[in-house]
Amino acid sequence: MSGTVVWLTGLPASGKSTLAERIRARLRRPAIVLDSDEMRLAFEAESYAAGDRDRFYRLLANVAAVLARQDLVVLVAATAPRRSHREHARAVAPKFVELWVRASVAEAAARDVKGLYARARAGEITLLPGAGVHYEEPSSPEIIAEGGLDEAAVVAVQNRVE
Repeated sequence: MSGTVVWLTGLPASGKSTLAERIRARLRRPAIVLDSDEMRLAFEAESYAAGDRDRFYRLLANVAAVLARQDLVVLVAATAPRRSHREHARAVAPKFVELWVRASVAEAAARDVKGLYARARAGEITLLPGAGVHYEEPSSPEIIAEGGLDEAAVVAVQNRVE
């Protein structure tokens, strides 16, 4: 057995965290969720400027890889808007699965409990992926989920990591 990093990428409010928790609850092997909001607090990463964002995702990928090498399934719920963020995560992980939580900007904005898209429309924030910062969709993810409640995606992850 070896650990795996499962990177759940998608627009903010697409359902990444919801899906990561659902997957973790169903796995029969040790798993951990690294949610980008919680990890930003832990790393004291307050800036969303391009260079700071790149450093944050590089650090997050490296931590996920360290944990995966301890035979954990590491579910990373993080937008990682650039493909290069996810390519670095793939390169350092012992085993890697990219899971795209696909949702349109309109769908994500409709379920945005934090009000990020409304704040972006009002001009209060400018660095939101999907509304001010380009989100580079995965070119060939191993799994595609339609939002955070996609049962087929949960089963697909189980089949890959157990």
